[in-house]
Amino acid sequence: MNRPLSAACAPAAAPLRWVFIALWLSASGFLASGCASLPANVARPVSSALGAPDETPLGQLVQQRRSQENPRAGSAFRLLDSVGAAFSSRLALIQAAQRSLDLQYYAIHADASTEILLQGLRDAARRGVRVRLLLDDFNMAGKDAQVLRLAFEPNVEIRLFNPLPGSRRSILARIVTSLKDLPRLQKRMHNKLFIADNAMGITGGRNLGDEYFGSDDTSNFVDLDVLAVGPIARDMSASFDRYWNDELAYPVQSLVSQQDLDALRQAPSTPADADPSRRLVNAPAAPAAVSPSSVLPDVTFTAVVKPGPTPMDLRKVPLSWAPALLMADKPGKIGPGDDEVDAGDTVIDGLLHLMDQARQEVLIISPYFVPGAPMMQTFARMRAKGVRIRVLTNSLASTDAPAAHAGYARYRKDLVAMGVELHEMRADQEGTVGGMGSTSGFGSGRAGGSKIGNGSRASLHSKAVIIDKRLAVIGSMNLDLRSQLKNSEVALLIRSGAVAQEVGRQVESTLAQGAYRLDLDQGGLVWRAPPGAAFKEARSEPEASAKLRLLVRLIGPFAPDEML
Repeated sequence: MNRPLSAACAPAAAPLRWVFIALWLSASGFLASGCASLPANVARPVSSALGAPDETPLGQLVQQRRSQENPRAGSAFRLLDSVGAAFSSRLALIQAAQRSLDLQYYAIHADASTEILLQGLRDAARRGVRVRLLLDDFNMAGKDAQVLRLAFEPNVEIRLFNPLPGSRRSILARIVTSLKDLPRLQKRMHNKLFIADNAMGITGGRNLGDEYFGSDDTSNFVDLDVLAVGPIARDMSASFDRYWNDELAYPVQSLVSQQDLDALRQAPSTPADADPSRRLVNAPAAPAAVSPSSVLPDVTFTAVVKPGPTPMDLRKVPLSWAPALLMADKPGKIGPGDDEVDAGDTVIDGLLHLMDQARQEVLIISPYFVPGAPMMQTFARMRAKGVRIRVLTNSLASTDAPAAHAGYARYRKDLVAMGVELHEMRADQEGTVGGMGSTSGFGSGRAGGSKIGNGSRASLHSKAVIIDKRLAVIGSMNLDLRSQLKNSEVALLIRSGAVAQEVGRQVESTLAQGAYRLDLDQGGLVWRAPPGAAFKEARSEPEASAKLRLLVRLIGPFAPDEML
């Protein structure tokens, strides 16, 4: 998810909900205000990416494939549009890395799917690979704090970005102790990078956890990311290094007290745990059937309950060679204070500039879509030039962030009246409806199919913009003021008709079968249902309960756009 201050991991509704609860508890005397503070004079040894292009098997593979497939090209890309591809590609990079693994994430949950990845990271560290994890600090509390145990393994370093003082046993308590610095609390590192040997990397919208790999029982995210190889991976490493060496990145050992350390290391073991020392998080054990190899091992593994994905062979995965640019916010964007960022100096500013240059059409996929006045002006200019604008975002029923939906709802009528084509994701995706990213639980690796079973709800989490069917921007950003002003973001700008059109085909299928289309009728909004829905049209938020609709109406007047 994408927003700070949430029990689940940070959607936009949460900032207001959690802050209101924290304020009430503090005023009522249920929680002490506390006076916790961050440590001073923290040692942060400077380090940088390891691995030259021809020094590791991964680097040599990239060189070999480029010489065979497109000698004049620089970098290459593979869309990861299913949970199977997303999971197996990450596991492939872990297994193939020989020198370094650098991971930068907003959230890593301590659950079954992440257990497999964390065990892989630990095993890589034990064979001599340097592992660096840079995590936003907000979610590192409660069960998810167990992830920090990996920091005490040899060859593993974890740093927490923009940390919060106070206990890690409760997110709510940490918020209460940070209310005196609410502007800083709202600024989060939202970047997502996964880099192996400075040669291959992954970025996109996906955090790490069961709900991002289709294995959650209640809600799963339809997500999208991309495998990048070649020089662009070194640009990703450079961005990682800037954040890693920033003064807002604190080594875990400087933040976790001895009492916290003891608690984190007291994960319960069961008779099935033959080697309790191997347990990194408090999650069920999952065997990883991996054959050690000194050169680019094939990827196989057995998931906790469901069949594992088709192995991704990095030597054979299809690649699209194309020019590309890494768009990355500077770490200082979320530094101390509440000063406005420099105009034109953020990922979103760059993206809006690109959209303004469109000649024919722009396709926007953004789970949280709160345009604000400046973005609305951009859309108006585009429409005046005849540019077609289509948007896929969450419906109220599918969103995990009701407050963000309240902000988006303010703009819906004006957007539709302007000629922007609005589509909202259906929450009920029972069966296969095609479209973006399979969410069928560690899937088969097939490209597409939003299959949701066992009553699980589908929620859009993909973030991409396609311009004139030739430019694809895939990253961690949403089209909203929070991504523009509060969060740090990262994205890949890929000039490739093949990549852009592949994303477009996935979205087209979702628009046709898995989303509502919004129209205006007699001054009111109408939701037109796709084939297979239980109704043809609705005059209010489809699939959403009356309680949820009421909540959004109550939140709306108190939710500033930039805080959502």
